[in-house]
Amino acid sequence: MLAGVTEIAVRREGKGPTVVLVHGGASPERTWRALKGLAARWTLVTPYRRGFPPSPPGRHDFERDAADLAPLLGSGAHLVVHSYGGLGALIAAGREPERVLSLTEIETPLFYIARDDPEVEEFERLGNEFLTRGLKAEPDALRDFLRLAGSEVPHEGPIPPQVAAAVERAHGGRLPGEAQPHLEKLKAAGVPALVTSGGHSVAVERISDRVASALGAQREVFRGAGHFVQEAPGFSTRLETHLKAAIRNRPQR
Repeated sequence: MLAGVTEIAVRREGKGPTVVLVHGGASPERTWRALKGLAARWTLVTPYRRGFPPSPPGRHDFERDAADLAPLLGSGAHLVVHSYGGLGALIAAGREPERVLSLTEIETPLFYIARDDPEVEEFERLGNEFLTRGLKAEPDALRDFLRLAGSEVPHEGPIPPQVAAAVERAHGGRLPGEAQPHLEKLKAAGVPALVTSGGHSVAVERISDRVASALGAQREVFRGAGHFVQEAPGFSTRLETHLKAAIRNRPQR
């Protein structure tokens, strides 16, 4: 069922405790298709970030995302975030950590946390080229970044139309390196956190390690699905274990 909360569209399905699923540069349907079975036991709340119909048009902007996503936490919700969408979600969560029952983070480009790492620096350069120049980016750099981001692109020849459309949608977006969510507030609040990655990029693994340390989080690597870690074998089971443990261990108020 689609419903408006602020100005963005939100899909709600299932029954049980609320789990908010925040997508990144791919559509919610593409991003979360492997987790649809959780609706049998959890209420899945899936926002459509601006620029993804039926939500209004808009560029990638983590501050606008944070304002859009904050109401979805309600009086308390589990938060599962992927890629660029995790920037705004983590900003919202850091502002009101008491409303986050648990956090699961999947390959969010938190570049600020590893400025001293040359692999991360190169990854950020590719991402910035992608966002600032779009389809006019240097061809090899564009293809390298798209593969890191989970897109299937040939080594030569035209970029597939659906991938080109995604590049155009992201073009002009706010640079991830500007985002600095208050991870320390989530840690101080004792939010149970799980940081995951796909083992396909040295830079992503190093960012994920630093994020896990900052959050005091559990850390897992699920190989086999690239950037779409949530589709890798074992992820769904591990996620549900994390969600249940957060409920079981939640302090009584």
